[in-house]
Amino acid sequence: MGEHTTLLEEQPPRPGGPVTPPTASARRSRWVALPLGLLRTTRPRQWVKNVLVVAAPAAAGDLFRRQTLSQLAVVFVLFTAAAAAVYLINDAQDAAADRAHPDKCRRPVAAGEVPVALAYTAGGLLALLVPLAAAVLCNAATAALIVAYLVMQLAYCVSLKHVLVVDLVVVTSGFLMRAMSGGLALGIPLSRWFLITAGFGALFMVSAKRYSEALRATGEKGQTRALLREYTEGYLRFVWQLAAGGAVLAYCLWALESGNSADVLPWRQLSMVPFILAVLRYAVFADRGTAGAPEDVVLRDRTLAVIGVVWIGMYAMAVADV
Repeated sequence: MGEHTTLLEEQPPRPGGPVTPPTASARRSRWVALPLGLLRTTRPRQWVKNVLVVAAPAAAGDLFRRQTLSQLAVVFVLFTAAAAAVYLINDAQDAAADRAHPDKCRRPVAAGEVPVALAYTAGGLLALLVPLAAAVLCNAATAALIVAYLVMQLAYCVSLKHVLVVDLVVVTSGFLMRAMSGGLALGIPLSRWFLITAGFGALFMVSAKRYSEALRATGEKGQTRALLREYTEGYLRFVWQLAAGGAVLAYCLWALESGNSADVLPWRQLSMVPFILAVLRYAVFADRGTAGAPEDVVLRDRTLAVIGVVWIGMYAMAVADV
Protein backbone atom coordinates (compact mmCIF):
# COMPACT_ATOMS: atom_id res chain seq x y z
CA MET A 1 0.00 0.00 0.00
CA GLY A 2 3.08 2.23 -0.17
CA GLU A 3 3.18 5.32 1.97
CA HIS A 4 -0.62 5.47 2.35
CA THR A 5 -2.81 3.93 5.03
CA THR A 6 -6.44 2.90 5.10
CA LEU A 7 -9.03 4.40 7.42
CA LEU A 8 -8.66 1.41 9.72
CA GLU A 9 -4.90 1.74 10.12
CA GLU A 10 -2.83 4.07 12.25
CA GLN A 11 0.56 5.44 11.40
CA PRO A 12 3.09 3.46 13.44
CA PRO A 13 4.99 5.51 16.03
CA ARG A 14 8.55 6.39 15.25
CA PRO A 15 11.15 4.43 17.17
CA GLY A 16 11.61 6.04 20.54
CA GLY A 17 8.83 8.53 19.93
CA PRO A 18 5.58 8.97 21.85
CA VAL A 19 2.55 6.79 21.08
CA THR A 20 -0.09 8.98 19.50
CA PRO A 21 -3.65 8.04 20.44
CA PRO A 22 -6.16 7.78 17.59
CA THR A 23 -7.85 11.04 16.73
CA ALA A 24 -11.60 11.59 17.06
CA SER A 25 -11.99 11.51 13.28
CA ALA A 26 -10.14 8.15 13.11
CA ARG A 27 -12.43 6.71 15.76
CA ARG A 28 -15.49 7.95 13.86
CA SER A 29 -14.10 6.40 10.67
CA ARG A 30 -13.86 3.04 12.41
CA TRP A 31 -17.47 3.22 13.59
CA VAL A 32 -18.61 4.12 10.07
CA ALA A 33 -16.42 1.57 8.26
CA LEU A 34 -17.40 -1.38 10.46
CA PRO A 35 -21.19 -1.26 9.87
CA LEU A 36 -20.58 -0.64 6.17
CA GLY A 37 -18.27 -3.64 6.10
CA LEU A 38 -20.91 -5.82 7.76
CA LEU A 39 -23.51 -4.58 5.27
CA ARG A 40 -21.24 -5.33 2.31
CA THR A 41 -20.61 -8.82 3.70
CA THR A 42 -24.35 -9.54 3.48
CA ARG A 43 -24.14 -9.03 -0.32
CA PRO A 44 -26.89 -6.40 -0.95
CA ARG A 45 -26.69 -7.11 -4.68
CA GLN A 46 -27.75 -10.69 -3.96
CA TRP A 47 -30.95 -9.60 -2.21
CA VAL A 48 -32.72 -9.59 -5.58
CA LYS A 49 -32.74 -13.41 -5.37
CA ASN A 50 -35.23 -13.17 -2.51
CA VAL A 51 -37.85 -11.71 -4.85
CA LEU A 52 -38.48 -15.39 -5.60
CA VAL A 53 -40.69 -15.44 -2.48
CA VAL A 54 -43.49 -14.02 -4.67
CA ALA A 55 -43.28 -16.95 -7.12
CA ALA A 56 -45.85 -19.30 -5.55
CA PRO A 57 -48.52 -16.64 -4.84
CA ALA A 58 -48.02 -15.20 -8.34
CA ALA A 59 -48.36 -18.65 -9.92
CA ALA A 60 -51.57 -19.22 -7.95
CA GLY A 61 -53.00 -15.83 -8.98
CA ASP A 62 -53.12 -14.65 -5.36
CA LEU A 63 -50.55 -11.86 -5.44
CA PHE A 64 -52.27 -8.49 -5.57
CA ARG A 65 -54.00 -8.35 -2.21
CA ARG A 66 -52.92 -6.10 0.63
CA GLN A 67 -52.57 -8.95 3.11
CA THR A 68 -50.62 -11.03 0.60
CA LEU A 69 -48.19 -8.24 -0.24
CA SER A 70 -47.57 -7.34 3.40
CA GLN A 71 -46.90 -10.97 4.32
CA LEU A 72 -44.58 -11.42 1.33
CA ALA A 73 -42.65 -8.32 2.42
CA VAL A 74 -42.09 -9.99 5.79
CA VAL A 75 -40.94 -13.25 4.13
CA PHE A 76 -38.59 -11.27 1.87
CA VAL A 77 -36.96 -9.62 4.89
CA LEU A 78 -36.71 -12.95 6.72
CA PHE A 79 -34.98 -14.68 3.82
CA THR A 80 -32.69 -11.69 3.31
CA ALA A 81 -31.65 -11.92 6.96
CA ALA A 82 -31.21 -15.70 6.75
CA ALA A 83 -29.02 -15.36 3.65
CA ALA A 84 -27.05 -12.61 5.41
CA ALA A 85 -26.33 -15.00 8.29
CA VAL A 86 -24.99 -17.57 5.84
CA TYR A 87 -22.81 -15.00 4.03
CA LEU A 88 -21.34 -13.72 7.30
CA ILE A 89 -20.44 -17.19 8.55
CA ASN A 90 -19.21 -18.26 5.11
CA ASP A 91 -16.87 -15.28 4.79
CA ALA A 92 -15.53 -15.82 8.31
CA GLN A 93 -14.98 -19.50 7.50
CA ASP A 94 -13.22 -18.74 4.19
CA ALA A 95 -11.31 -15.61 5.22
CA ALA A 96 -7.86 -17.16 4.82
CA ALA A 97 -8.63 -18.72 1.43
CA ASP A 98 -10.37 -15.57 0.17
CA ARG A 99 -7.21 -13.54 0.75
CA ALA A 100 -5.51 -15.62 -1.96
CA HIS A 101 -8.35 -15.05 -4.46
CA PRO A 102 -7.99 -12.21 -7.01
CA ASP A 103 -11.54 -10.95 -6.43
CA LYS A 104 -12.68 -12.33 -3.07
CA CYS A 105 -9.69 -10.75 -1.32
CA ARG A 106 -11.71 -7.50 -1.45
CA ARG A 107 -14.45 -8.91 0.76
CA PRO A 108 -14.59 -7.03 4.07
CA VAL A 109 -13.71 -10.02 6.26
CA ALA A 110 -10.83 -11.14 4.04
CA ALA A 111 -9.59 -7.55 3.77
CA GLY A 112 -9.58 -7.12 7.56
CA GLU A 113 -12.33 -4.49 7.61
CA VAL A 114 -14.60 -6.82 9.63
CA PRO A 115 -13.03 -9.04 12.32
CA VAL A 116 -13.60 -12.75 11.84
CA ALA A 117 -15.04 -13.11 15.36
CA LEU A 118 -17.55 -10.32 14.72
CA ALA A 119 -18.68 -11.93 11.46
CA TYR A 120 -19.21 -15.26 13.24
CA THR A 121 -21.11 -13.56 16.07
CA ALA A 122 -23.38 -11.50 13.81
CA GLY A 123 -24.08 -14.48 11.57
CA GLY A 124 -24.83 -16.76 14.51
CA LEU A 125 -27.24 -14.27 16.09
CA LEU A 126 -29.12 -13.82 12.82
CA ALA A 127 -29.30 -17.60 12.33
CA LEU A 128 -30.94 -17.94 15.75
CA LEU A 129 -33.30 -14.97 15.53
CA VAL A 130 -34.66 -15.39 12.00
CA PRO A 131 -36.50 -18.73 12.59
CA LEU A 132 -37.99 -17.33 15.79
CA ALA A 133 -39.20 -14.26 13.94
CA ALA A 134 -40.64 -16.47 11.18
CA ALA A 135 -42.60 -18.52 13.73
CA VAL A 136 -44.05 -15.35 15.27
CA LEU A 137 -44.67 -13.30 12.13
CA CYS A 138 -45.64 -16.12 9.72
CA ASN A 139 -46.27 -19.72 10.72
CA ALA A 140 -44.52 -22.91 11.79
CA ALA A 141 -44.14 -24.14 8.20
CA THR A 142 -42.25 -21.01 7.18
CA ALA A 143 -40.04 -21.23 10.26
CA ALA A 144 -39.27 -24.90 9.52
CA LEU A 145 -38.39 -24.04 5.92
CA ILE A 146 -35.99 -21.30 7.03
CA VAL A 147 -34.40 -23.67 9.56
CA ALA A 148 -33.91 -26.23 6.78
CA TYR A 149 -32.43 -23.51 4.56
CA LEU A 150 -30.00 -22.41 7.26
CA VAL A 151 -28.94 -25.95 8.12
CA MET A 152 -28.31 -26.87 4.48
CA GLN A 153 -26.50 -23.66 3.62
CA LEU A 154 -24.31 -23.73 6.74
CA ALA A 155 -23.48 -27.38 6.08
CA TYR A 156 -22.56 -26.24 2.58
CA CYS A 157 -20.22 -23.59 4.00
CA VAL A 158 -18.50 -26.11 6.27
CA SER A 159 -18.19 -29.19 4.08
CA LEU A 160 -20.80 -29.81 1.37
CA LYS A 161 -19.29 -27.27 -1.04
CA HIS A 162 -16.38 -29.69 -1.39
CA VAL A 163 -18.59 -32.63 -2.50
CA LEU A 164 -19.15 -33.16 -6.21
CA VAL A 165 -22.78 -32.77 -7.40
CA VAL A 166 -24.02 -32.30 -3.82
CA ASP A 167 -22.82 -28.70 -3.94
CA LEU A 168 -25.04 -28.08 -7.00
CA VAL A 169 -28.02 -29.67 -5.26
CA VAL A 170 -27.61 -27.59 -2.10
CA VAL A 171 -27.34 -24.26 -3.92
CA THR A 172 -30.29 -25.19 -6.13
CA SER A 173 -32.34 -26.06 -3.05
CA GLY A 174 -31.72 -22.55 -1.71
CA PHE A 175 -33.46 -21.05 -4.76
CA LEU A 176 -36.27 -23.60 -4.58
CA MET A 177 -36.88 -22.90 -0.88
CA ARG A 178 -37.19 -19.20 -1.64
CA ALA A 179 -39.77 -19.98 -4.33
CA MET A 180 -41.71 -22.19 -1.90
CA SER A 181 -41.61 -19.82 1.08
CA GLY A 182 -44.27 -17.37 -0.08
CA GLY A 183 -46.76 -20.18 -0.65
CA LEU A 184 -46.09 -21.73 2.76
CA ALA A 185 -46.41 -18.38 4.53
CA LEU A 186 -49.80 -17.76 2.92
CA GLY A 187 -51.07 -21.34 3.08
CA ILE A 188 -51.18 -21.69 -0.72
CA PRO A 189 -50.92 -25.28 -2.04
CA LEU A 190 -47.79 -25.76 -4.14
CA SER A 191 -48.42 -27.27 -7.59
CA ARG A 192 -46.19 -30.18 -8.54
CA TRP A 193 -45.54 -28.50 -11.90
CA PHE A 194 -44.55 -25.30 -10.15
CA LEU A 195 -42.03 -27.20 -8.00
CA ILE A 196 -40.60 -29.10 -10.98
CA THR A 197 -40.29 -25.95 -13.11
CA ALA A 198 -38.76 -23.93 -10.27
CA GLY A 199 -36.36 -26.75 -9.40
CA PHE A 200 -35.07 -27.24 -12.95
CA GLY A 201 -34.93 -23.48 -13.50
CA ALA A 202 -32.82 -23.05 -10.36
CA LEU A 203 -30.51 -25.89 -11.39
CA PHE A 204 -30.13 -24.28 -14.82
CA MET A 205 -28.94 -21.00 -13.31
CA VAL A 206 -26.70 -22.63 -10.70
CA SER A 207 -24.98 -24.99 -13.15
CA ALA A 208 -24.57 -22.16 -15.69
CA LYS A 209 -22.92 -20.12 -12.95
CA ARG A 210 -20.56 -23.00 -12.12
CA TYR A 211 -19.77 -23.48 -15.80
CA SER A 212 -18.87 -19.80 -16.13
CA GLU A 213 -16.71 -19.96 -13.00
CA ALA A 214 -14.97 -23.09 -14.29
CA LEU A 215 -14.14 -21.39 -17.59
CA ARG A 216 -12.73 -18.40 -15.77
CA ALA A 217 -10.77 -20.53 -13.32
CA THR A 218 -8.97 -22.45 -16.07
CA GLY A 219 -5.28 -21.75 -15.69
CA GLU A 220 -5.72 -19.54 -12.61
CA LYS A 221 -4.29 -20.25 -9.18
CA GLY A 222 -5.47 -19.44 -5.68
CA GLN A 223 -9.13 -20.15 -6.33
CA THR A 224 -11.25 -20.52 -3.21
CA ARG A 225 -13.58 -23.02 -4.88
CA ALA A 226 -11.11 -25.88 -5.40
CA LEU A 227 -14.00 -28.16 -6.41
CA LEU A 228 -14.18 -26.35 -9.76
CA ARG A 229 -11.03 -28.17 -10.82
CA GLU A 230 -12.79 -31.52 -10.31
CA TYR A 231 -15.72 -30.68 -12.59
CA THR A 232 -15.12 -30.90 -16.31
CA GLU A 233 -16.49 -28.17 -18.53
CA GLY A 234 -18.31 -30.83 -20.55
CA TYR A 235 -20.10 -32.14 -17.47
CA LEU A 236 -21.24 -28.71 -16.31
CA ARG A 237 -22.41 -27.90 -19.84
CA PHE A 238 -24.41 -31.14 -19.84
CA VAL A 239 -26.02 -30.24 -16.50
CA TRP A 240 -27.17 -26.77 -17.49
CA GLN A 241 -28.46 -28.02 -20.85
CA LEU A 242 -30.35 -30.85 -19.15
CA ALA A 243 -31.80 -28.44 -16.57
CA ALA A 244 -32.85 -25.95 -19.25
CA GLY A 245 -34.66 -28.69 -21.14
CA GLY A 246 -36.33 -29.95 -17.97
CA ALA A 247 -37.55 -26.45 -17.04
CA VAL A 248 -38.99 -25.83 -20.51
CA LEU A 249 -40.72 -29.23 -20.66
CA ALA A 250 -42.21 -28.89 -17.16
CA TYR A 251 -43.47 -25.36 -17.84
CA CYS A 252 -45.06 -26.40 -21.15
CA LEU A 253 -46.83 -29.35 -19.52
CA TRP A 254 -48.00 -27.06 -16.70
CA ALA A 255 -49.32 -24.47 -19.16
CA LEU A 256 -51.09 -27.04 -21.34
CA GLU A 257 -52.68 -28.77 -18.35
CA SER A 258 -53.84 -25.56 -16.64
CA GLY A 259 -55.45 -23.77 -19.58
CA ASN A 260 -58.93 -22.27 -19.16
CA SER A 261 -61.26 -22.81 -22.10
CA ALA A 262 -63.22 -19.67 -21.09
CA ASP A 263 -60.27 -17.40 -21.90
CA VAL A 264 -60.62 -15.18 -24.96
CA LEU A 265 -57.05 -16.09 -25.84
CA PRO A 266 -55.07 -19.03 -24.45
CA TRP A 267 -52.75 -16.76 -22.48
CA ARG A 268 -51.26 -19.51 -20.36
CA GLN A 269 -50.31 -21.52 -23.41
CA LEU A 270 -49.06 -18.41 -25.20
CA SER A 271 -46.84 -17.63 -22.21
CA MET A 272 -44.75 -20.65 -23.21
CA VAL A 273 -43.25 -18.56 -26.03
CA PRO A 274 -41.60 -15.83 -23.88
CA PHE A 275 -40.65 -18.44 -21.27
CA ILE A 276 -38.76 -20.49 -23.87
CA LEU A 277 -37.22 -17.32 -25.33
CA ALA A 278 -36.03 -16.29 -21.85
CA VAL A 279 -34.35 -19.67 -21.33
CA LEU A 280 -32.73 -19.47 -24.78
CA ARG A 281 -31.55 -15.90 -24.11
CA TYR A 282 -30.04 -16.82 -20.76
CA ALA A 283 -28.38 -19.85 -22.40
CA VAL A 284 -26.43 -17.43 -24.63
CA PHE A 285 -24.66 -16.06 -21.55
CA ALA A 286 -24.25 -19.55 -20.10
CA ASP A 287 -22.63 -20.78 -23.32
CA ARG A 288 -20.25 -17.79 -23.41
CA GLY A 289 -19.27 -18.41 -19.80
CA THR A 290 -20.55 -14.98 -18.70
CA ALA A 291 -23.34 -16.20 -16.40
CA GLY A 292 -21.14 -16.23 -13.29
CA ALA A 293 -23.34 -13.56 -11.69
CA PRO A 294 -26.99 -14.43 -12.47
CA GLU A 295 -28.28 -11.21 -10.91
CA ASP A 296 -26.16 -9.17 -13.35
CA VAL A 297 -27.48 -11.12 -16.34
CA VAL A 298 -31.10 -10.70 -15.27
CA LEU A 299 -30.83 -7.02 -14.36
CA ARG A 300 -28.52 -5.73 -17.09
CA ASP A 301 -29.66 -7.50 -20.26
CA ARG A 302 -32.43 -5.38 -21.79
CA THR A 303 -33.61 -8.06 -24.17
CA LEU A 304 -34.06 -10.52 -21.33
CA ALA A 305 -35.87 -7.83 -19.34
CA VAL A 306 -38.31 -7.18 -22.20
CA ILE A 307 -38.96 -10.90 -22.61
CA GLY A 308 -39.57 -11.15 -18.87
CA VAL A 309 -42.08 -8.28 -18.93
CA VAL A 310 -43.95 -9.89 -21.83
CA TRP A 311 -44.07 -13.20 -19.98
CA ILE A 312 -45.35 -11.52 -16.81
CA GLY A 313 -48.04 -9.74 -18.81
CA MET A 314 -49.22 -12.93 -20.49
CA TYR A 315 -49.22 -14.90 -17.28
CA ALA A 316 -51.14 -12.11 -15.54
CA MET A 317 -53.77 -12.24 -18.29
CA ALA A 318 -54.02 -16.01 -17.81
CA VAL A 319 -54.49 -15.63 -14.06
CA ALA A 320 -57.13 -12.94 -14.60
CA ASP A 321 -59.02 -15.27 -17.01
CA VAL A 322 -59.15 -12.54 -19.64
